Amino acid sequence: MKRYKAPWCRSLIVVSALFTALLLGISGAAWWAACAKHQPVSVCSAALLPLVLLFGTIPFTIHGYTITSDGILVHRLLWDTRLPRVGLESASVEPDALRWSIRTCGNGGAFSITGFYWNKRLGSYRAFVTAPRLAVVLRYANRRVVLSPEAPEAFVQDLGMPQHNAAARP
Repeated sequence: MKRYKAPWCRSLIVVSALFTALLLGISGAAWWAACAKHQPVSVCSAALLPLVLLFGTIPFTIHGYTITSDGILVHRLLWDTRLPRVGLESASVEPDALRWSIRTCGNGGAFSITGFYWNKRLGSYRAFVTAPRLAVVLRYANRRVVLSPEAPEAFVQDLGMPQHNAAARP
């Protein structure tokens, strides 16, 4: 088993900090305004909604990856997501893999870049990313997955998979 950290890029840090400040600010202002006007508890509790969003997003933070004999673990705060090695055809370092991507369902930068995306080069793919410039693309027969370990070249080498030509289309 080999473990890799998931470093945060500058834009992820900025977006996460702004997201946190905005939601805390909205919640605090709503709470103060509602309680200062002696609103009913139900109105005051609406100020908790931004906190639910904030604390509902934090557990999805990615903090590392582990290569095991039968899979790749994506470490989140409270659980691991397992990607099987069975069916994995190739892996390659592709720093521009996320370029021109469209998010179809997911999180685009609050504590991680995760979810389902699409771009012309990869087609539909799933992302578990914290630093797009460190992107590693895992190619399975019917899907693509993008990760961002701290040492992408070593990660691909430790997988022992054939390198995919990043310039060629899938």
